[in-house]
Amino acid sequence: MRFLTAGESHGPELLAIIEGLPAGLPLTEEDINPWLAKRQQGYGRGRRMVIETDRVEFRAGVRAGRTTGAPVALAIRNADHRNWLEIMDPAPGNEPRKKALTAARPGHADLAGGIKYGHKDLRDVLERASARETAMRVAVGAVALKLLSLLGVEGVGYVPGMAGVWSQVPFVWELVPRIEESPVRMTDPEAEAEVIRRIDQAKAEGDTLGGVIEARFRGLVPGLGSHVHWDRKLDGRLAQMALSIPAVKGVEIGPAFENAMKRGSEVHDAIYWSPERGFYRTTNRAGGLEGGMTTGEELVIRAALKPIATLMRPLPTVDVVTHEPKDAARERSDTTAVPAASVILCALSAIVLAQAYLEKFGGDTLEEIQERVARYRERVLRY
Repeated sequence: MRFLTAGESHGPELLAIIEGLPAGLPLTEEDINPWLAKRQQGYGRGRRMVIETDRVEFRAGVRAGRTTGAPVALAIRNADHRNWLEIMDPAPGNEPRKKALTAARPGHADLAGGIKYGHKDLRDVLERASARETAMRVAVGAVALKLLSLLGVEGVGYVPGMAGVWSQVPFVWELVPRIEESPVRMTDPEAEAEVIRRIDQAKAEGDTLGGVIEARFRGLVPGLGSHVHWDRKLDGRLAQMALSIPAVKGVEIGPAFENAMKRGSEVHDAIYWSPERGFYRTTNRAGGLEGGMTTGEELVIRAALKPIATLMRPLPTVDVVTHEPKDAARERSDTTAVPAASVILCALSAIVLAQAYLEKFGGDTLEEIQERVARYRERVLRY
């Protein structure tokens, strides 16, 4: 399964084409729209979340509620585009009417992208570099999550800590309803209250906040990914996808950074076997991956999200045309997007996992894949 996205932050729409989905996958817009809604939620979001109500539209590849085996085309309209018709007009000759953005914003793609592509109007960089692009990747991820759910896999994204506050309530799957109701997607109500207070304080001071996000998956078969070549290792592929999320600057599988400071005897997971369960572990310090492959235990991927770079009290910068000192431009932005980023991490990780399932089990129809997965589970138990 592969996909491409297109579209700008203030263009008419975001687009995606997904190739390689099996025929017969039950799929409706309501399998996707709840994930888009979750991405837009979260305490500390900006005014654009009021303007946009993201909803996906199928343009190809789905008929009568099922995939046909052809490429699936998705679209999400940008409601805010109506306010940017002149600035985003693709017709030639409209450059004098544009409000050129020439003050590169620290922490953004503006300066490096302008240098790379020769743009003096940095809007040509920021429109595609914007985190708005993740709306469409979440839609693709929702399709992947639908496929995974029919193969016995469940995923969730949540926030273990942000704004300098850590949850004191460990994650368990029974807390997923609580996470879905939390405005900051946390397990701990006391930590949640303190985080909300700090978000309000940061907003009043024109500042931004970061945090740590985590995605978990259960029900995965062992053996997804491979040890035989570097680019087939699943942890590497998951890390690449996580680091592609705007503002993510670090990633770990399981408690990797904590493990790095311990002895090996304190880190690795002992292996056990029983006739009922087959091979299993009683701990999961590896985070569900060993040697680039799933172990069958819960997959845990965690990422560090820096504070959003757009500040209401801008940092100093330089105008790329005049080379004169200038304050950075202020685009409409969030105080924090950590809760939304946890949803994005889950959706994007699901894409990698769905690709791994399709690579391992193949099949032109959903039924074929389900049969092959079921037979593999039986073989794993007999091993």
